[in-house]
Amino acid sequence: MKRNIVIAVVTAAALVGGGTATALAVAGDDDDTTSVTRTDDDRDGRGEDRSDDRDDRGEDRSGDRDGDDDDGAVRAAAGGVTAAEAITAALKHTPGTAVSAELDDGSWEVDVLAGGDTWHTVRIAPDSGKVLGAQKDDEDDAAEVRAALKGASVTAGDAAKAAAAKGTVVSVDLDDDGDDRGWEAETRASGGDERDWSVGLTTASVTADRDDD
Repeated sequence: MKRNIVIAVVTAAALVGGGTATALAVAGDDDDTTSVTRTDDDRDGRGEDRSDDRDDRGEDRSGDRDGDDDDGAVRAAAGGVTAAEAITAALKHTPGTAVSAELDDGSWEVDVLAGGDTWHTVRIAPDSGKVLGAQKDDEDDAAEVRAALKGASVTAGDAAKAAAAKGTVVSVDLDDDGDDRGWEAETRASGGDERDWSVGLTTASVTADRDDD
């Protein structure tokens, strides 16, 4: 014998403190009634859980991207243009004094202090050594840089070459603060380990940076 199932859905809304939806399933022959109640609190809880899951996944992806950037820097430097070569290419395009070079965002960025105390940032392709672009920067520390380099015989390119004996150089920069003036170089190993080095302005001697943990 076939039984007819009648499903009645009663929705109560606009209740004080939130709405509640109640579904009643009524079996015609058995007089069995099943009531399922879902409240707004249940729905809000599930929504918060999903939001937390999305946040966690976003943080995981962000961490993965940071690791990929570091690995990319090592691969680009190890398999292409070195820091010293990037500096040479930048100075050929924009004559002056190279003060820093850093492998960042897929290209070498070399800061050059040119005549008239004007600063330029020259971007060099890490795979071909070609100039990707150059722009004039507004900097006001030209006097400090020239004072720090007074009497120096080791250039940024020389410092990059000297530090290359310790690993893949991904940046070299002038430290013109305090009494310990010199070049600072950062190297990375294939496993991602980072080391900081100090290179003398007159001897090109390479020593471990005392601030390097």
